[in-house]
Amino acid sequence: MEEKVFTEEELERYDGQNGNPAYVAIDGVVYDVTDVSAWKGGVHHGNRAGQNASEFIGKSPHGRKILEKLKQVGKLAKSTTID
Repeated sequence: MEEKVFTEEELERYDGQNGNPAYVAIDGVVYDVTDVSAWKGGVHHGNRAGQNASEFIGKSPHGRKILEKLKQVGKLAKSTTID
């Protein structure tokens, strides 16, 4: 099965609201946090699901070690900018 590649716009749909799953991207990998109690309702310490969480994961007390427990659901597409 081919790995799902999410654009940032697609990832935003997975915000944990209105019955949607809650996904976050960290270091280019998209993780499912839907069943993580700390992410109930798609929010964790003011951070929202459906976003790239790479910046704030490094500031969290558990750090990246928590990622070992999460299900990977795909990759985040590399963004391109046009000058």
